[in-house]
Amino acid sequence: MTRVVVVGAGIVGLAVAARLAGRGDEVVVVDKEPDVALHQTGRNSGVIHSGLYYAPGSFKAAMSAAGARSMTAYARSRGIPVQTCGKLVVATEEHELPGLHRLAQRAEANGVDARLVTPAEARDYEPHVRCVGALRVESTGIVDYPGVCRALVEDIEAGGGRVRLGEAVVAIRTSGRRVHVRTDQADREADAVVACAGLHADRLARASGIDPEARIVPFRGEYFELTPGAAGLVRGLVYPVPDPRFPFLGVHLTRMIDGAVHAGPNAVLALAREGYTWSTVSTRDVVDAATWPGMWRLARRNVAPGAAEVLRSLSARAFARSLARLVPAITVADLRLAPAGVRAQAIRRDGTLVDDFLVKSAPRQVHVLNAPSPAATASFEIAHHVVRRLDAVLA
Repeated sequence: MTRVVVVGAGIVGLAVAARLAGRGDEVVVVDKEPDVALHQTGRNSGVIHSGLYYAPGSFKAAMSAAGARSMTAYARSRGIPVQTCGKLVVATEEHELPGLHRLAQRAEANGVDARLVTPAEARDYEPHVRCVGALRVESTGIVDYPGVCRALVEDIEAGGGRVRLGEAVVAIRTSGRRVHVRTDQADREADAVVACAGLHADRLARASGIDPEARIVPFRGEYFELTPGAAGLVRGLVYPVPDPRFPFLGVHLTRMIDGAVHAGPNAVLALAREGYTWSTVSTRDVVDAATWPGMWRLARRNVAPGAAEVLRSLSARAFARSLARLVPAITVADLRLAPAGVRAQAIRRDGTLVDDFLVKSAPRQVHVLNAPSPAATASFEIAHHVVRRLDAVLA
Protein backbone atom coordinates (compact mmCIF):
# COMPACT_ATOMS: atom_id res chain seq x y z
CA MET A 1 0.00 0.00 0.00
CA THR A 2 1.38 3.41 -1.02
CA ARG A 3 1.12 6.24 1.50
CA VAL A 4 0.38 9.58 -0.17
CA VAL A 5 -0.07 13.08 1.22
CA VAL A 6 -2.20 15.31 -1.00
CA VAL A 7 -1.79 19.02 -0.33
CA GLY A 8 -4.90 21.07 -1.12
CA ALA A 9 -8.62 20.45 -0.59
CA GLY A 10 -9.86 22.18 -3.70
CA ILE A 11 -11.60 20.09 -6.32
CA VAL A 12 -8.37 18.98 -8.05
CA GLY A 13 -6.70 17.82 -4.84
CA LEU A 14 -9.83 16.04 -3.68
CA ALA A 15 -10.30 14.35 -7.07
CA VAL A 16 -6.69 13.09 -6.95
CA ALA A 17 -7.13 11.85 -3.39
CA ALA A 18 -10.42 10.10 -4.19
CA ARG A 19 -8.80 8.32 -7.13
CA LEU A 20 -5.89 7.16 -4.97
CA ALA A 21 -8.13 6.07 -2.10
CA GLY A 22 -10.39 4.25 -4.53
CA ARG A 23 -7.55 2.01 -5.68
CA GLY A 24 -6.44 1.21 -2.13
CA ASP A 25 -3.68 3.72 -1.41
CA GLU A 26 -3.38 5.20 2.08
CA VAL A 27 -4.23 8.87 1.59
CA VAL A 28 -4.31 11.96 3.77
CA VAL A 29 -5.39 15.36 2.41
CA VAL A 30 -3.95 18.40 4.19
CA ASP A 31 -5.29 21.94 3.77
CA LYS A 32 -4.79 25.13 5.79
CA GLU A 33 -8.46 26.16 5.52
CA PRO A 34 -11.29 25.14 7.89
CA ASP A 35 -13.36 23.67 5.05
CA VAL A 36 -12.97 22.34 1.52
CA ALA A 37 -13.41 24.35 -1.70
CA LEU A 38 -13.04 27.78 -0.10
CA HIS A 39 -11.03 29.44 -2.87
CA GLN A 40 -11.09 28.92 -6.65
CA THR A 41 -13.41 25.90 -6.52
CA GLY A 42 -16.08 27.55 -4.41
CA ARG A 43 -15.86 31.04 -5.89
CA ASN A 44 -16.64 30.54 -9.56
CA SER A 45 -19.77 30.49 -11.72
CA GLY A 46 -20.27 26.74 -11.45
CA VAL A 47 -19.90 26.31 -15.22
CA ILE A 48 -19.04 22.97 -16.81
CA HIS A 49 -16.95 24.12 -19.77
CA SER A 50 -17.18 22.44 -23.16
CA GLY A 51 -13.58 22.86 -24.35
CA LEU A 52 -14.50 25.59 -26.84
CA TYR A 53 -11.74 28.14 -26.26
CA TYR A 54 -8.58 26.10 -25.90
CA ALA A 55 -5.81 25.33 -28.37
CA PRO A 56 -6.42 22.03 -30.19
CA GLY A 57 -4.17 19.34 -28.76
CA SER A 58 -3.72 21.11 -25.42
CA PHE A 59 -4.49 19.51 -22.07
CA LYS A 60 -7.21 22.11 -21.56
CA ALA A 61 -8.98 21.21 -24.80
CA ALA A 62 -8.83 17.43 -24.32
CA MET A 63 -9.47 17.40 -20.58
CA SER A 64 -12.27 19.95 -20.69
CA ALA A 65 -14.24 18.04 -23.33
CA ALA A 66 -13.75 14.75 -21.48
CA GLY A 67 -14.25 16.46 -18.14
CA ALA A 68 -17.63 17.85 -19.14
CA ARG A 69 -18.79 14.27 -19.58
CA SER A 70 -17.13 12.80 -16.47
CA MET A 71 -18.21 15.69 -14.22
CA THR A 72 -21.81 15.50 -15.40
CA ALA A 73 -21.88 11.72 -14.97
CA TYR A 74 -20.39 11.92 -11.47
CA ALA A 75 -22.80 14.61 -10.33
CA ARG A 76 -25.78 12.65 -11.59
CA SER A 77 -24.54 9.45 -9.96
CA ARG A 78 -24.26 11.23 -6.59
CA GLY A 79 -27.48 13.23 -6.79
CA ILE A 80 -25.64 16.57 -7.05
CA PRO A 81 -27.52 19.32 -8.93
CA VAL A 82 -26.28 19.49 -12.52
CA GLN A 83 -27.75 20.69 -15.78
CA THR A 84 -26.51 20.65 -19.38
CA CYS A 85 -28.09 23.93 -20.45
CA GLY A 86 -25.85 25.05 -23.31
CA LYS A 87 -24.68 28.61 -23.90
CA LEU A 88 -24.58 31.39 -26.47
CA VAL A 89 -21.43 33.24 -27.44
CA VAL A 90 -22.71 36.43 -29.04
CA ALA A 91 -21.11 38.94 -31.41
CA THR A 92 -22.66 42.33 -30.68
CA GLU A 93 -20.77 44.22 -33.45
CA GLU A 94 -19.85 43.34 -37.02
CA HIS A 95 -16.12 43.49 -36.26
CA GLU A 96 -16.56 40.61 -33.78
CA LEU A 97 -17.89 38.19 -36.40
CA PRO A 98 -14.46 36.95 -37.57
CA GLY A 99 -13.63 36.11 -33.96
CA LEU A 100 -16.92 34.27 -33.63
CA HIS A 101 -16.17 32.25 -36.76
CA ARG A 102 -12.70 31.40 -35.42
CA LEU A 103 -14.37 30.08 -32.27
CA ALA A 104 -16.66 27.93 -34.41
CA GLN A 105 -13.61 26.50 -36.18
CA ARG A 106 -11.91 25.80 -32.86
CA ALA A 107 -15.06 24.09 -31.59
CA GLU A 108 -14.98 21.79 -34.61
CA ALA A 109 -11.27 21.07 -34.10
CA ASN A 110 -11.89 20.21 -30.43
CA GLY A 111 -14.95 18.04 -31.10
CA VAL A 112 -17.30 20.45 -29.32
CA ASP A 113 -20.98 20.35 -30.28
CA ALA A 114 -21.48 23.94 -31.48
CA ARG A 115 -23.05 25.74 -34.44
CA LEU A 116 -23.31 29.28 -35.75
CA VAL A 117 -26.83 30.73 -35.47
CA THR A 118 -28.54 33.85 -36.78
CA PRO A 119 -29.69 36.68 -34.49
CA ALA A 120 -33.26 35.39 -34.78
CA GLU A 121 -32.18 31.88 -33.82
CA ALA A 122 -30.17 33.28 -30.92
CA ARG A 123 -33.31 34.96 -29.60
CA ASP A 124 -35.08 31.59 -29.63
CA TYR A 125 -32.61 30.59 -26.90
CA GLU A 126 -32.27 33.99 -25.21
CA PRO A 127 -35.18 36.30 -26.12
CA HIS A 128 -33.56 39.42 -24.61
CA VAL A 129 -30.14 39.10 -26.20
CA ARG A 130 -28.84 41.57 -28.82
CA CYS A 131 -26.39 40.32 -31.42
CA VAL A 132 -25.40 40.25 -35.08
CA GLY A 133 -24.49 36.57 -34.87
CA ALA A 134 -23.96 33.88 -32.25
CA LEU A 135 -22.46 30.48 -31.58
CA ARG A 136 -24.67 27.96 -29.82
CA VAL A 137 -22.67 25.50 -27.68
CA GLU A 138 -24.76 22.56 -26.54
CA SER A 139 -22.43 20.76 -24.10
CA THR A 140 -21.85 23.59 -21.63
CA GLY A 141 -23.49 22.99 -18.25
CA ILE A 142 -23.73 24.14 -14.65
CA VAL A 143 -23.11 22.21 -11.45
CA ASP A 144 -22.70 22.62 -7.70
CA TYR A 145 -18.90 22.32 -7.39
CA PRO A 146 -18.81 22.59 -3.57
CA GLY A 147 -21.35 19.76 -3.56
CA VAL A 148 -19.01 17.72 -5.75
CA CYS A 149 -16.21 18.38 -3.26
CA ARG A 150 -18.31 17.21 -0.33
CA ALA A 151 -19.09 14.00 -2.23
CA LEU A 152 -15.37 13.50 -2.96
CA VAL A 153 -14.59 13.79 0.75
CA GLU A 154 -17.11 10.99 1.34
CA ASP A 155 -15.35 8.93 -1.36
CA ILE A 156 -11.95 9.53 0.24
CA GLU A 157 -13.16 8.53 3.68
CA ALA A 158 -15.01 5.50 2.31
CA GLY A 159 -11.66 4.37 0.86
CA GLY A 160 -9.97 4.72 4.25
CA GLY A 161 -8.46 8.16 3.55
CA ARG A 162 -8.46 11.20 5.82
CA VAL A 163 -8.99 14.93 5.25
CA ARG A 164 -7.09 17.14 7.70
CA LEU A 165 -8.29 20.73 7.63
CA GLY A 166 -6.74 23.71 9.39
CA GLU A 167 -3.22 22.36 8.85
CA ALA A 168 -0.80 24.34 6.68
CA VAL A 169 2.10 22.70 4.84
CA VAL A 170 5.39 24.52 5.34
CA ALA A 171 7.90 22.43 3.39
CA ILE A 172 8.35 19.11 1.61
CA ARG A 173 11.62 17.16 1.47
CA THR A 174 12.40 13.89 -0.28
CA SER A 175 14.92 11.62 1.41
CA GLY A 176 15.58 8.28 -0.21
CA ARG A 177 12.32 6.36 -0.48
CA ARG A 178 10.41 8.68 1.84
CA VAL A 179 8.97 12.16 1.64
CA HIS A 180 8.83 14.32 4.76
CA VAL A 181 5.99 16.85 4.91
CA ARG A 182 6.38 19.53 7.54
CA THR A 183 3.20 21.34 8.55
CA ASP A 184 2.44 23.92 11.22
CA GLN A 185 1.11 21.10 13.38
CA ALA A 186 3.03 17.92 12.60
CA ASP A 187 5.75 16.19 10.63
CA ARG A 188 4.25 13.67 8.25
CA GLU A 189 6.08 10.91 6.40
CA ALA A 190 4.83 9.31 3.21
CA ASP A 191 5.90 7.43 0.13
CA ALA A 192 4.84 10.32 -2.10
CA VAL A 193 3.26 13.78 -2.19
CA VAL A 194 0.88 15.37 -4.65
CA ALA A 195 0.67 19.15 -4.30
CA CYS A 196 -2.47 20.90 -5.58
CA ALA A 197 -1.94 24.20 -3.80
CA GLY A 198 -3.69 26.55 -6.22
CA LEU A 199 -2.92 30.16 -5.33
CA HIS A 200 0.23 29.06 -3.48
CA ALA A 201 1.41 26.37 -5.90
CA ASP A 202 4.65 28.11 -6.91
CA ARG A 203 5.65 28.86 -3.32
CA LEU A 204 5.09 25.30 -2.21
CA ALA A 205 7.09 24.04 -5.19
CA ARG A 206 10.03 26.27 -4.26
CA ALA A 207 9.74 25.15 -0.63
CA SER A 208 10.02 21.59 -1.95
CA GLY A 209 13.16 22.25 -3.97
CA ILE A 210 11.35 22.49 -7.32
CA ASP A 211 11.67 25.38 -9.79
CA PRO A 212 8.11 26.23 -10.89
CA GLU A 213 9.46 28.19 -13.91
CA ALA A 214 6.67 30.74 -13.42
CA ARG A 215 5.06 32.81 -10.71
CA ILE A 216 1.46 32.79 -9.58
CA VAL A 217 -0.08 36.24 -10.00
CA PRO A 218 -3.59 36.61 -8.55
CA PHE A 219 -6.36 38.17 -10.62
CA ARG A 220 -9.59 38.96 -8.82
CA GLY A 221 -12.82 38.27 -10.66
CA GLU A 222 -15.68 40.39 -9.32
CA TYR A 223 -19.29 39.38 -9.72
CA PHE A 224 -22.70 40.93 -9.53
CA GLU A 225 -25.97 39.07 -9.29
CA LEU A 226 -29.09 40.12 -11.16
CA THR A 227 -31.96 41.13 -8.92
CA PRO A 228 -34.91 38.71 -8.87
CA GLY A 229 -36.89 41.09 -11.06
CA ALA A 230 -34.18 41.09 -13.73
CA ALA A 231 -33.15 37.42 -13.52
CA GLY A 232 -35.78 36.49 -16.08
CA LEU A 233 -33.82 38.36 -18.72
CA VAL A 234 -31.40 35.42 -18.93
CA ARG A 235 -32.39 31.80 -19.47
CA GLY A 236 -28.97 30.14 -19.51
CA LEU A 237 -25.42 31.30 -20.26
CA VAL A 238 -24.56 34.31 -22.44
CA TYR A 239 -20.90 35.09 -23.24
CA PRO A 240 -19.25 37.76 -25.39
CA VAL A 241 -16.71 37.02 -28.10
CA PRO A 242 -13.40 37.16 -26.18
CA ASP A 243 -11.11 40.14 -26.73
CA PRO A 244 -8.02 38.60 -28.40
CA ARG A 245 -5.80 41.22 -26.70
CA PHE A 246 -6.70 39.95 -23.24
CA PRO A 247 -6.28 36.47 -21.71
CA PHE A 248 -9.74 36.34 -20.07
CA LEU A 249 -13.22 35.68 -21.46
CA GLY A 250 -14.92 38.98 -20.61
CA VAL A 251 -17.91 39.58 -18.35
CA HIS A 252 -20.78 37.21 -19.06
CA LEU A 253 -24.12 36.10 -17.68
CA THR A 254 -24.64 32.71 -16.04
CA ARG A 255 -27.83 31.23 -14.66
CA MET A 256 -26.46 29.17 -11.80
CA ILE A 257 -27.69 25.89 -10.44
CA ASP A 258 -29.77 27.65 -7.73
CA GLY A 259 -31.54 29.79 -10.36
CA ALA A 260 -29.70 33.01 -9.55
CA VAL A 261 -28.03 34.82 -12.46
CA HIS A 262 -24.40 35.82 -11.95
CA ALA A 263 -22.83 38.61 -13.98
CA GLY A 264 -19.05 38.69 -14.39
CA PRO A 265 -16.28 38.17 -13.70
CA ASN A 266 -14.02 41.01 -14.65
CA ALA A 267 -10.27 40.50 -14.10
CA VAL A 268 -8.17 42.90 -12.02
CA LEU A 269 -4.85 42.39 -10.31
CA ALA A 270 -5.54 41.36 -6.71
CA LEU A 271 -3.45 42.89 -3.94
CA ALA A 272 -3.28 39.56 -2.13
CA ARG A 273 -3.36 35.97 -3.29
CA GLU A 274 -6.57 35.61 -1.33
CA GLY A 275 -7.60 39.22 -1.93
CA TYR A 276 -11.31 39.15 -2.56
CA THR A 277 -11.70 42.92 -2.07
CA TRP A 278 -9.60 46.01 -2.85
CA SER A 279 -9.06 46.50 0.88
CA THR A 280 -7.40 43.11 1.33
CA VAL A 281 -3.68 43.75 0.91
CA SER A 282 -0.71 41.46 1.51
CA THR A 283 2.65 43.21 1.35
CA ARG A 284 4.36 39.92 0.59
CA ASP A 285 1.99 39.16 -2.29
CA VAL A 286 2.24 42.66 -3.75
CA VAL A 287 6.03 42.55 -3.64
CA ASP A 288 5.99 39.06 -5.14
CA ALA A 289 3.99 40.28 -8.14
CA ALA A 290 5.75 43.65 -8.47
CA THR A 291 9.22 42.14 -8.54
CA TRP A 292 8.37 39.55 -11.17
CA PRO A 293 9.48 40.82 -14.62
CA GLY A 294 6.75 38.83 -16.34
CA MET A 295 4.05 40.83 -14.55
CA TRP A 296 5.27 44.12 -16.02
CA ARG A 297 5.71 42.65 -19.48
CA LEU A 298 2.17 41.30 -19.41
CA ALA A 299 0.83 44.65 -18.16
CA ARG A 300 2.53 46.62 -20.95
CA ARG A 301 0.90 44.40 -23.57
CA ASN A 302 -2.57 44.81 -22.04
CA VAL A 303 -2.82 48.48 -21.02
CA ALA A 304 -6.13 49.27 -22.73
CA PRO A 305 -8.10 46.13 -21.80
CA GLY A 306 -6.56 46.20 -18.32
CA ALA A 307 -7.77 49.78 -17.80
CA ALA A 308 -11.27 48.76 -18.89
CA GLU A 309 -11.26 45.97 -16.31
CA VAL A 310 -10.27 48.38 -13.52
CA LEU A 311 -13.02 50.79 -14.59
CA ARG A 312 -15.56 47.97 -14.36
CA SER A 313 -14.22 47.17 -10.91
CA LEU A 314 -14.66 50.75 -9.69
CA SER A 315 -17.95 51.56 -11.44
CA ALA A 316 -21.10 49.47 -11.32
CA ARG A 317 -22.44 51.60 -14.17
CA ALA A 318 -19.50 50.61 -16.36
CA PHE A 319 -20.07 46.97 -15.40
CA ALA A 320 -23.76 47.31 -16.31
CA ARG A 321 -22.87 48.88 -19.69
CA SER A 322 -20.75 45.83 -20.53
CA LEU A 323 -23.64 43.53 -19.71
CA ALA A 324 -26.09 45.70 -21.66
CA ARG A 325 -24.03 45.03 -24.80
CA LEU A 326 -25.28 41.44 -24.46
CA VAL A 327 -28.73 42.06 -22.98
CA PRO A 328 -29.76 45.71 -23.50
CA ALA A 329 -32.52 45.61 -20.87
CA ILE A 330 -29.99 45.24 -18.01
CA THR A 331 -29.35 48.47 -16.06
CA VAL A 332 -27.22 49.31 -13.03
CA ALA A 333 -30.36 49.10 -10.89
CA ASP A 334 -30.56 45.38 -11.74
CA LEU A 335 -27.18 44.57 -10.14
CA ARG A 336 -26.28 43.64 -6.60
CA LEU A 337 -22.83 42.65 -5.40
CA ALA A 338 -21.92 38.97 -5.16
CA PRO A 339 -18.80 37.30 -3.70
CA ALA A 340 -15.64 37.65 -5.77
CA GLY A 341 -13.12 34.99 -6.71
CA VAL A 342 -9.36 35.02 -7.34
CA ARG A 343 -7.78 33.21 -10.27
CA ALA A 344 -4.29 31.76 -9.77
CA GLN A 345 -2.56 32.57 -13.04
CA ALA A 346 0.98 31.38 -13.67
CA ILE A 347 3.08 33.91 -15.61
CA ARG A 348 6.50 33.20 -17.06
CA ARG A 349 9.45 35.57 -16.71
CA ASP A 350 8.98 36.75 -20.31
CA GLY A 351 5.41 37.88 -19.57
CA THR A 352 3.61 35.06 -21.35
CA LEU A 353 0.88 33.21 -19.55
CA VAL A 354 1.21 29.52 -18.82
CA ASP A 355 -1.79 28.89 -21.03
CA ASP A 356 -2.26 25.19 -20.34
CA PHE A 357 -2.46 22.99 -17.27
CA LEU A 358 1.07 22.56 -15.94
CA VAL A 359 2.17 19.55 -13.88
CA LYS A 360 5.79 18.94 -12.82
CA SER A 361 7.32 15.82 -11.33
CA ALA A 362 10.26 15.33 -8.99
CA PRO A 363 11.44 12.28 -7.04
CA ARG A 364 8.34 11.05 -5.16
CA GLN A 365 6.54 14.36 -5.77
CA VAL A 366 4.01 15.65 -8.31
CA HIS A 367 3.06 19.34 -8.32
CA VAL A 368 0.06 20.86 -10.11
CA LEU A 369 1.48 24.31 -10.87
CA ASN A 370 -1.14 25.86 -13.15
CA ALA A 371 -4.77 24.81 -13.00
CA PRO A 372 -7.06 27.80 -13.57
CA SER A 373 -10.38 27.50 -15.40
CA PRO A 374 -11.44 24.99 -16.73
CA ALA A 375 -9.73 22.97 -13.99
CA ALA A 376 -12.96 22.39 -12.04
CA THR A 377 -14.61 20.96 -15.17
CA ALA A 378 -11.55 18.85 -15.93
CA SER A 379 -10.75 17.84 -12.35
CA PHE A 380 -11.36 14.11 -12.83
CA GLU A 381 -9.24 14.10 -15.99
CA ILE A 382 -6.47 16.08 -14.27
CA ALA A 383 -6.60 13.57 -11.41
CA HIS A 384 -6.18 10.68 -13.85
CA HIS A 385 -3.15 12.40 -15.41
CA VAL A 386 -1.61 13.25 -12.03
CA VAL A 387 -1.96 9.69 -10.75
CA ARG A 388 -0.23 8.40 -13.87
CA ARG A 389 2.59 10.86 -13.26
CA LEU A 390 2.76 9.74 -9.64
CA ASP A 391 3.04 6.10 -10.65
CA ALA A 392 5.85 7.04 -13.00
CA VAL A 393 7.92 8.77 -10.31
CA LEU A 394 7.42 5.80 -7.99
CA ALA A 395 8.29 3.17 -10.58
